[in-house]
Amino acid sequence: MKHKISVEDQSFRSAFETCSIFPEEFNHRAHIRLAYIYLCEDELDAAYQKMRRSLQMFLNHHGVDPAKYHETMTRAWIMAVRYFMGRSSSAASADNFIESNPELLDSKIMLTHYSNEALFSDEARSVFVEPDLDPIPKHGR
Repeated sequence: MKHKISVEDQSFRSAFETCSIFPEEFNHRAHIRLAYIYLCEDELDAAYQKMRRSLQMFLNHHGVDPAKYHETMTRAWIMAVRYFMGRSSSAASADNFIESNPELLDSKIMLTHYSNEALFSDEARSVFVEPDLDPIPKHGR
């Protein structure tokens, strides 16, 4: 078995993409779940583009300041989830994957790759900035 998404994952994706989820419900775990779902369906770059579009649409729909979107965080987290998928043998759902990779629930994990100055800069919000401390590891599918 490879990485799969469950019926619940499909419902979650649909609810997010139709903006049926409220911003306060879309926490860090939900971000990881959505990244996993998109990565089960597409390669890294296509999954990243879907994530980016979906997040921006979600923010716009709910009237959240577009400055809340963070380009570097979005891409870096997609890369991190992809890395963990590559080193995991399989998962039947996003929940199963997250339970097997609890490190991903540490929202501060990016600070092992980025300094505060780099990650929280205006530049990193608007364009992807490469890590300045330690590269995000890559792992092929």
